[in-house]
Amino acid sequence: MAHERIPLRLVPDPQPDEPAGRGVGVLGAVEVLPGLVRSALLERTGVVRERAQARFDAGSADPRVVDEALREAAAVFAGHAPLGVGVAAAGVVDPAAGRIVEVNDAPALRGYPVADRLTELAGAPVRVEHRARVQVLGDRWFGAGRGRRSFASVATGEVLGVGILYDGQVLAPVGGRSGAHMTVTASGDVCTCGRRGCWKTVATTRWLRDRAAALGMDPRGVSPGTLLASADPAARDLVVRYAENLVLGLATVQQLFACGLFVLHGEALDGGEPFRELVETLLRADELGGGEAPTVVLGEPADTGALLGAAGLVLSGS
Repeated sequence: MAHERIPLRLVPDPQPDEPAGRGVGVLGAVEVLPGLVRSALLERTGVVRERAQARFDAGSADPRVVDEALREAAAVFAGHAPLGVGVAAAGVVDPAAGRIVEVNDAPALRGYPVADRLTELAGAPVRVEHRARVQVLGDRWFGAGRGRRSFASVATGEVLGVGILYDGQVLAPVGGRSGAHMTVTASGDVCTCGRRGCWKTVATTRWLRDRAAALGMDPRGVSPGTLLASADPAARDLVVRYAENLVLGLATVQQLFACGLFVLHGEALDGGEPFRELVETLLRADELGGGEAPTVVLGEPADTGALLGAAGLVLSGS
C-alpha cells in the first residue's frame, strides 16, 4: 500500500461558520466507494499528512472483501491516535447506526457496519455520513466554496452526485441522496436502482466507456482528458455528449437553487481547463437568467474534497 504526502493550501483565518476547536491533533478521514476505500491522515488546518487506498471486488457480496480493504486503508492511522475518523460513504447511509444501508453497485456494502469496523482499526470515535453531504462540507470549509453562502459540489466518475449549500445550509439530507437517481430522460436505460432514465445512466464513467466501445474505441482508460486529447472527431463528439449529460442534472440544480458556483471533483478533473470550460458554457446556455451566471471551477488537484469534508465531521460533531 503506497502512502503519499500531499501538501494542500493552508486555510486562511477562520470564518464564523467554520468548525471550531482548531489546535493540536490529527484527524482521520475515509471515503468508501464501490470497489474502493480511500483514507487520509490530516492536520486540523486541512493539510494531508498521508494518504492510502485499497481496492475490493465491487461485484462480491462477501463483506470480508470490504473488511480487508478497510484494514489496509486504515493503516495510515497506526501510531497516530487521531481525534476521530469521519467517513464519506456512497449509497444510502444510516449515520446514527454508523452503517452503509445500501450501495446498488457494491452488494458487499449492504448493511456494512463501517463505524464499528473503523473504531476497532483506528481506536478512535467514528462518524459516518453520505458522500454528497460530506463533500460539500469539505469545499465549504477548505475549498472553492469557502466564504460562499450558496454553491454546489459535484462528484463525477464511477460515482455521481451533487451536494448543495443553500443560504448557508447543507440541503443534502442526513444519510441522504445525491441526485444520481433523478430522472433526466423518461425512456432511458435501466439504472442499477431498477428505474429508467436516471441521471446516473448517462453521466458516469460506465456510460462513457460503454459509448466509447460502441464507437470502436478502446474503453480502457477512457476519460474526458483522453477524449479531449484525441485527434478523432468521434472522441470530441463523445466528450461533448458526456458534458451535455452531466449538465442535464446540473442545470436542474441551478434552476431550482441558483447555486451560482459548481465545484467539480472526480473524473472531471482529468479533463482540466478544456472540460471545465465546456461544462460551464453548456450550463450557462441552459441558465434562465435573472440571477448570478453559473461558474464552474475544478476542485483540488489531489481531489480530496470528500476526505476533507469527512475530517470536518470530526471537528463539527455534526
